[in-house]
Amino acid sequence: MTRLTHSLSRTPRPRPTLTYAEVGATRTPEALPEGYHHLRHTEAVGHGRPAFETAGAAVTTWRMHRASGARVLADPGRTEPGATVEVSAGVGPLRIGVPCSVIWTAYEEHRTGFAYGTLTGHPECGEESFVVDLDPDGTVRFTVTAFSRPATWYTRLGGPVVPLLQRAYARHLGRTLRRLVRA
Repeated sequence: MTRLTHSLSRTPRPRPTLTYAEVGATRTPEALPEGYHHLRHTEAVGHGRPAFETAGAAVTTWRMHRASGARVLADPGRTEPGATVEVSAGVGPLRIGVPCSVIWTAYEEHRTGFAYGTLTGHPECGEESFVVDLDPDGTVRFTVTAFSRPATWYTRLGGPVVPLLQRAYARHLGRTLRRLVRA
């Protein structure tokens, strides 16, 4: 009983806040905000409704991220606006965890995906979306759209290397998703 009373009387930690003003801008990728590095990467990952459903589920349940080698701490198991997530990559002491909040989701007949935005403590500031589309010809396309800029000394120091790493990670996610769809 003492433990329960003690835990209830603790002051709650402040909820992390988004670190950018253009919340939801990845929903219209043609008009990403100025002042950020922009990333747009699209690739075909399969064909037909079953491939679309498999790809959409892999994206929105964090399976794609986990299969790519990233560590994901998320609640709930399926993306929902307002849910927080920490994605981390690296090894041992070089592992960096990045806190984000899901901004929007799409669970539509021909489009499935979500976007998350950076929270306080993230080394970048901006938003990234992961979307699967089913084209009229049956092609299943995966698109990563992002806008970001450095938020810490080490990402500023990384300069042009950081966008290259982001592009490489987007390609890696596409290959991972294609593999999951084929399996």
